[in-house]
Amino acid sequence: MKSETPLHRIQGLGAAHSGTQHFWRERITSVALIPLTIWFGFAALALVGAREVDVLTFFQHPWNAGLMGLFIITVLIHSIVGMQSVIDDYVHQPGLKVLSLLLNRGFAWLMGAICLVALLRIVS
Repeated sequence: MKSETPLHRIQGLGAAHSGTQHFWRERITSVALIPLTIWFGFAALALVGAREVDVLTFFQHPWNAGLMGLFIITVLIHSIVGMQSVIDDYVHQPGLKVLSLLLNRGFAWLMGAICLVALLRIVS
């Protein structure tokens, strides 16, 4: 006999009430990262040995700046979700778990802000 209600079985929610959403967010960001990472790899290889002005000119193009912004946001969302899974699975002390989750999100927000502000300064 299961202890969950029929509504929980239909919704597919776990104990944290966000299991399905967490699962899909991780899968969608990983699929989105495939073409973005390929673009980033080709862009990085094309810019190896380039002068600083060439790199700045490359990122001033709206297409490249937009793809770089998407890459930054997608990587950070994917890292938040992935690290949250690791923290949930392996950190068992409640206080340390909350602190780890807060640091995980705080670090990602800080890195995202720094990267996107730098990208906006290049574009403008």
